[in-house]
Order: sequence, then C-alpha cells, then structure tokens
Amino acid sequence: MEMSFRWYGKSDSIPLEYIRQIPGMKGIVTAIYDIPVGEAWPLEKIMELKKTVEEHGMRISVIESVPVHEDIKIGLPTRDKYIENYKTTIRNLGKAGIPVVCYNFMPVFDWTRSQLDYQLPDGSTALIYEEEIVQKMDPLTGEISLPGWDTSYKKEELHELFDHYKNVDEEKLWENLEYFLNEIIPVAEEADVKMAIHPDDPPWGIFGLPRIITNKESLERFISIYDSPYNGLTMCSGSLGADPDNDFPEMLRYFGKKGRVNFVHARNIKHTGPKSFQESAHVSEYGSLDMYEIIRAMKDFDYTGPIRPDHGRMIWGETGKPGYGLYDRALGATYLIGLWEAEVKNRQR
Repeated sequence: MEMSFRWYGKSDSIPLEYIRQIPGMKGIVTAIYDIPVGEAWPLEKIMELKKTVEEHGMRISVIESVPVHEDIKIGLPTRDKYIENYKTTIRNLGKAGIPVVCYNFMPVFDWTRSQLDYQLPDGSTALIYEEEIVQKMDPLTGEISLPGWDTSYKKEELHELFDHYKNVDEEKLWENLEYFLNEIIPVAEEADVKMAIHPDDPPWGIFGLPRIITNKESLERFISIYDSPYNGLTMCSGSLGADPDNDFPEMLRYFGKKGRVNFVHARNIKHTGPKSFQESAHVSEYGSLDMYEIIRAMKDFDYTGPIRPDHGRMIWGETGKPGYGLYDRALGATYLIGLWEAEVKNRQR
C-alpha cells in the first residue's frame, strides 16, 4: 500500500514540509479548489499542482475530488455539457500522470455531521453524527457547510436543487449514475486514470434526498454497471462502517479480490446508536472497527494502491479545519503503517 495524506493546496494551514516528515508518507491527495464545479481543469493548473507536490519529495497519489455537477446527478438536459468538461479533466489528469480520481455521487451534500467539536473523554475533539439532531436540521437555511466539502450552495441554490430532486428517487439516481459511467469510464481507460467512487457518508438517506452507494449490494450493483478496473471504489471504513450491518473488512476483501478497490480511506468510528456515531482515534480499541482486520483484508489481496488516514481528532491544542488537523492524522498514518509492516512480516515467517 502507498500511504498518502490529504492536502488542501496552498490555503491549507498544514505545509507540505510537515506532511513529508511523517514516517512512511509517499503521496498527496489533493485537488484544484478554485475552479467552479462543472468546468474543465486546464492542464497547466494540474501541472503546476503536480510540480508543487513533487518539489517536496512526494507525488500526487489521488485527486480528491473532481466534483460531479448536480445537473448530472439530477439528469437535466445540461448534463452532457458538464460530462464533456469532466472528460476533458480526466484526459488532462491522464496527461499529467495522475493515477486515481476519487469522486462521489451524493445529492447536494457531501459528508454530513451534527457537531464538529464534540469533546471525547480524553479531552480531544472529534466529528460526530447524531441522527436525532440531524433530523431537526433544516438544510434549506443554507447554513449547513462543513470543512472538507468540495461544494457548498447558497440558500437560493438549495431551494432550486431540492425542487429538482423531488423527481429523483433512488432508481432515477441509479439511472443517472449509469449514464455518467457509460460516458466517463471509456475516457478513463484511454487516459489510464482509475476512477474510485466514494460511498455515501453517512450510508443512508438524509434530508429526504436519496443515497445509493451504501452497502455491499449497492457496491456490487455499481461495479456491474461497467465492467472495468477503471470503474472502481474508494473503500472508506468510516463511511461504510457507520452502518453496523456493514462488515467492512469482508467487503474490502471481497471487492479487492475482484480488482475493484482503487483507493482506501481508513478511520475508526464508534457506534453510539443505530444511526449515530462519533469519530475516534484510529487505534482499534477506541472505536467499533477492527483496524488490524482491515489491514489484514488489504494484505489478503496484496493491495498496492493509495490509502490515507481519514478524519482525525483535534489533539494537543491544535486548531484548524475540523477533521483535518496534522497531529492525529499523522498518528493514524504511522499506526496503519505499523499494522501493515507487522502483517507483511508475519506472513513472510
């Protein structure tokens, strides 16, 4: 596996110089954040970003993400224009030698939480999701915006989007996703850029909007739409693992042996209710997920692709983008590397 770290460009408070000092760190997961959703990414800007990363002794492992325009998800007539722009971006990423693109197909909202600074017993703070609180939220106020989102909408835009989504149920969303994949994956194959869809976070519908990438059955349906290793998955332990019915290590092993795991997000979460959870330290004993079993599953199919420590706690007085501090994610990275080394050497013996 290749350890990587998400970096939000030059506006990120964490410099590449610090990320490079994390033991075992090889890659950067990043994007271009000043291009409006739906527009094509110029090759020159991609190459500039690539140069910046490589000057610091690392490489771009994954672009996370190239956001999918809502017109594509809704299935509006304008989607073809945005799909053509998406194709151009993939071709340009291929020319720059970028190997993987992570994206999602979640309507309107990216990952969603109810609190960003919940205090854990050790005094650190973490992101949490409490279903009861989310049920009381009104997204149409335009006040819901979280750090790490690639898109956010104004109040007027949200009202218009919700009106459009009244005609989009789960099956219609699947239909629109299939249309998108049939256009995009052949271009990804030609450009040698592996696509990796991120599961819905949390893996159930919110605010009356459909979500479809939620469990083993839906992932199976997804990869069957277009049979290609370039139509792959981002296996996120925190997203899929939020549902206690999802056996994440088994799912990881299953899709890995099919050759469809193109990226891995590793974080631990602690179940606090059927649809509630809090994010925790990566170490297995602090959450509900067995991180060692996750690493074992990856070794079972000899995973060589990128992995990154996902959302971390804020510890040691660090301030910044909740979920994206340096310290706890660095601890998570070295913990995962240690588990991997131990598993590799154990099998060699």
